[in-house]
Amino acid sequence: MARQYWKPGNMLCPVPAVLVSCRDRAGKTNVMTAAWTGNLCSDPVMVSVSIRPERYSFHMIEETGEFVLNLTNRSLCRATDYCGVVSGRDEDKFQKMGLTEAKSRMIKAPGIEQSPVSLECVVKQRLDLGTHVCFVAEVVSVDVDDKYLDEEGRLDLEKADLIAYSHGQYYALGEKLGKFGFSVKKTK
Repeated sequence: MARQYWKPGNMLCPVPAVLVSCRDRAGKTNVMTAAWTGNLCSDPVMVSVSIRPERYSFHMIEETGEFVLNLTNRSLCRATDYCGVVSGRDEDKFQKMGLTEAKSRMIKAPGIEQSPVSLECVVKQRLDLGTHVCFVAEVVSVDVDDKYLDEEGRLDLEKADLIAYSHGQYYALGEKLGKFGFSVKKTK
């Protein structure tokens, strides 16, 4: 089998493409796209997002210590891309993309009403990593749109139609291939 060896690169992909919404102390809101995000711990529920300090949202998160990770789906794909290439310094991306600020339950930063799932986050640690600063945050509340739930009240990923990001491209997530433990499940 032939293999190529490349220099180190960001090959852990695809990753979720999320909209990060935030609010500064003066009440100004912004939304930006991030793909450097992920789960870190299940108890307490901890996530991370890595942001370049020059991004407009960075100072908002830095000064308030909170943000919302809004999962994105096919219907939000255009807004997701737009919010990643246009700066909030230049325009109100909520207004331009027709995104509705949703009142959060536990923090002041708004969620996005059109998002299937919004995770309210409080920063617990900041890690300076080079080009990006990683904010390690505790999820203090999760808001899920009822229309994306299955008959048992769980998030139905096929209904949610979430998108992922890989090397400059957006992808729709595919069909379910199995359930945790299916490989060892005994059949009758």
